[in-house]
Amino acid sequence: MYTLLANLTAMIHVAYILFVLAGQGLILIGWARGWHWTRARIFRMLHLAAIGFVVIETLSGIFCPLTLLENYLRARSGDALYSSSFIGYWVDWLIYYNAPEWVFALVYSVFFIVVVVTFIVYPPRRAKNNGQEECDD
Repeated sequence: MYTLLANLTAMIHVAYILFVLAGQGLILIGWARGWHWTRARIFRMLHLAAIGFVVIETLSGIFCPLTLLENYLRARSGDALYSSSFIGYWVDWLIYYNAPEWVFALVYSVFFIVVVVTFIVYPPRRAKNNGQEECDD
């Protein structure tokens, strides 16, 4: 059961990463193509908060709560840390790299700056009552 929960935690971790990375890609594509949903305030605020949390935890030296939870669950299951089932192995392989901490801090910080600049230059909009985008332009 602990292995299953650890694998589920790893998949949630991948989903979080995909939200941050793919979210930014979709925002930029949506900007170019005029997709109104990429300006949805809740989506944009959650996206900014997601990468902001990663940068804050990295710069302050805090371990990711999802990584801690996965490690705990793997230890409880008797698995070696980051050693698991087929799915767990590949999910872990996708999200954990061997590099100095400063590399991660730099990459996350640069990505955060890109997200913030996009947020400012292509800001989110509130939806009007009828579901249409409110235009401040």
